[in-house]
Amino acid sequence: MRGSIIRLEHRSGNRGPYVGVVLSFEDRTQGAASLDDLVALVRDDMERVNRLIVARTGSRVTMIPEVANHLISSGGKRLRPMLTLATASLAGYQGDGHVGLAAAVEFMHTATLLHDDVVDASTMRRGKIAARLKWGNEASVLVGDFLLGQAFKMMVETGSLPALAILSAAASTIAEGEVLQLAAAKHVETNEDEYLAVIRGKTAELFAAACEVGPVIAGRPKAELAACRSYGMNLGIAFQLVDDALDYGGTAAALGKNVGDDFREGKITLPIVLSYRRGDEAERDFWRRTLERGEIGGDDVERAVAILRRHRAIEDTVERARHYGKMARDALALFPHSPMKSALLDAVEFCIARTH
Repeated sequence: MRGSIIRLEHRSGNRGPYVGVVLSFEDRTQGAASLDDLVALVRDDMERVNRLIVARTGSRVTMIPEVANHLISSGGKRLRPMLTLATASLAGYQGDGHVGLAAAVEFMHTATLLHDDVVDASTMRRGKIAARLKWGNEASVLVGDFLLGQAFKMMVETGSLPALAILSAAASTIAEGEVLQLAAAKHVETNEDEYLAVIRGKTAELFAAACEVGPVIAGRPKAELAACRSYGMNLGIAFQLVDDALDYGGTAAALGKNVGDDFREGKITLPIVLSYRRGDEAERDFWRRTLERGEIGGDDVERAVAILRRHRAIEDTVERARHYGKMARDALALFPHSPMKSALLDAVEFCIARTH
């Protein structure tokens, strides 16, 4: 049986009081979802990817490796490059190109985080002070650009034009998604379709590309390419929707950033979209005041969570994530059973059930 357990925590800090709402998204008697099998299956290749990442962050300009490694070494799960390695294995790939592509995927992801933190004026990332606060906005943007350049060099070195086409198109789509999000920021009348277009671009596209390049370099037929891309796209949407829920229903330790940051930054995420649509005029006035005009008082995060809970917006966001997770699982149906396929299916459950 699925349900939610909610705990309110009132804390104080430089950014004012906030609450953490801890949701048990799945019945824990069924066993916690885990990435352990995926990690074990790609461990050897990930060691090669990690060595390549270290080598490619090197530069005679000392600030570049300092800024890059501040984020790269901060404990991220590196799920996206693991997906590249896993789908290459699922497709029976026998060469070395997947290692360079996986590293390129991680560099693309890291570059977007550096850029996002500047755009969002974030103070934390993965539980550490954001690079922009330590080295400045200019350094964060430029080091992100350096990582993107290194990513494209590694793509070219694989010698696969189709893989280069997929990842370069993804880079463009991700930028479009970020601009879409910027346009939607503080616009409380954003609808669900508009918001899904944002997260398809800014988050899910890299998941999709990371999964598609594996079978591409293996020379697999179009049906398998489409299946892996669909798996990644739907997994990425589910992943972002859970992030949306956790911003109001998690803890700072779980998020690696301050709880309620999306609210303070005026971001319109799915819980807000659902709550605004379902609320009365007084509640809509609250969202307009806080998100559109940025007039946030000391207890407004608590009130926001209370409104979201009243309309089941957090729980329904997680339900949407489960829906996309099911589509991700279904996408792999054409592949025969194997330990790698099982690990990829487990990764879907992990992304949806994660509270850490």
